[in-house]
Amino acid sequence: MKNNFIYAPLTILALLVMFPACAQKKDVPEAVKKAFVSRFAEAKSIKWSSESVTEFEAEFKLNGNEMSANFDPQGTWMETESELTASDLPPTVLKSIQTDFNGFKIKEIAKIETPDQGISFEVAIKKAKEQFELVLDGSGKLLKKVDLNKEEEGEEK
Repeated sequence: MKNNFIYAPLTILALLVMFPACAQKKDVPEAVKKAFVSRFAEAKSIKWSSESVTEFEAEFKLNGNEMSANFDPQGTWMETESELTASDLPPTVLKSIQTDFNGFKIKEIAKIETPDQGISFEVAIKKAKEQFELVLDGSGKLLKKVDLNKEEEGEEK
């Protein structure tokens, strides 16, 4: 039994290293809160977290949609992510997925908006044991394809 007490602090330290959001959770700067409210005034159920000292993320609901938004410490908006359904996708994006990934089922969809790249769509698809995360622009052009099976093994395609 005594040996378990020796390992407990090591376990706690390992968890803090593995989950930096918990270890580095900071108070949200006023500039970030103000920027969020000015951009998402009608947001509900807001939960703040930080993955580092340089980025704060708010998870919230807006008009019934699950969303998240990221800001730097000065309150500069960096990204917004909104959950979507297949019927919310632009027809060009849906057609591209159906054509290029015939037989795959759509599992999750998010609309990503950034100041630099504008709007794109992140789509998780699966067929049998194959699963990919796709990023497409509004015209349906594939920008990125990640093999989720290999990502789990530490590789990205």
